[in-house]
Amino acid sequence: MRFLHFCLAAGMLCLSLGGTLDVQSQETLLLKALGLKARLSPKTLAPVPPLLWKMFQRRSKPGPAHADAKEVQRPCWVEEFQVPGNIIRVFPDQGHFIHSREPQSLLCLQKRLYFNLSALEEDEMLTMAQLEIRFSQNWYQAASPARPFELSLYKATQMALLGMSGHTHSRQMLLEQSFVHLHKSFVFDLTQVAKEWRIPARNLGLILEIGVPPLPEGEFCSGIDSFLEASLFVVSLAPSQCKTPRKRRSTYYVPRITSNVCKPRRLYISFSDVGWENWIIAPQGYLANYCLGECPFPLTEELNSTNHAILQTVVHSLDPEGTPQPCCVPVRLSPISILYYDNDDNVVLRHYEDMVVDECGCR
Repeated sequence: MRFLHFCLAAGMLCLSLGGTLDVQSQETLLLKALGLKARLSPKTLAPVPPLLWKMFQRRSKPGPAHADAKEVQRPCWVEEFQVPGNIIRVFPDQGHFIHSREPQSLLCLQKRLYFNLSALEEDEMLTMAQLEIRFSQNWYQAASPARPFELSLYKATQMALLGMSGHTHSRQMLLEQSFVHLHKSFVFDLTQVAKEWRIPARNLGLILEIGVPPLPEGEFCSGIDSFLEASLFVVSLAPSQCKTPRKRRSTYYVPRITSNVCKPRRLYISFSDVGWENWIIAPQGYLANYCLGECPFPLTEELNSTNHAILQTVVHSLDPEGTPQPCCVPVRLSPISILYYDNDDNVVLRHYEDMVVDECGCR
């Protein structure tokens, strides 16, 4: 068995596979530190939405080595949307088309949109929900820009009986909009609606309708449903994983050190080594590092020592048996982001503070 040493959250959780605990128990502790209850087992691997890839790459890109105070990242804050959050999910639409009895010249499309938000934990605070509706450019080429379409979005408040028309839904109007460019994306803020959906039995989904003014011909509606896609982009905040602000880390490689003085040492954690490659999309691993070494007397400025550590070292030099040396611990850490699939096959981008040891010191 390969022996791996994991240190997370400023050394608060240290695991050595092959130690006193069995591997399964240590994995459970490691997953708990990442805010997960168990190893994830996605059934299907859906494509990663381009926006989520872009956000991951932005967070993974190291900053300049001379980053100043303006480069400090706000913890648990999503810059792209200016809302608090450290977990970002994309929920696919699980609804179905409704066969309406309305004349096709009036109603081109009627669809129930449904997003299963059960993946959100109870302690997560939902801070943003954004609905995106996309149309293919091919449909725009067949439509006439002289005749605008009408989009109506309703919140379902009571489901229709089986076999009845979609209009028998009890529903509440959320918005109406006219448009002609069916190939572009439409984005709507559904934060308050999504918050209500977290209450048991309140999530009955949405009803989307797309119609046209009365026309003698109906070819403008033909095939519109085959070009429709919808998804819900949700940002949430897990308060227990919010830490103090950290500077954006620069490209930082810890040299291999033979000295016994307290310094960062290289530690690369590979997710494939622990069997997580089937649900973690990126990164494949990361340079976590760890702190190791002695805090000898006298302590120098390079060892990032506190006044207490300096005094403790002095006392240790006088009474080695009665007073231990200060400990070599992380004093500056930086975050990473992980892109993965959950058990509901949703793509999740999660930001973790204090995952990379950048500097060590004597404390």
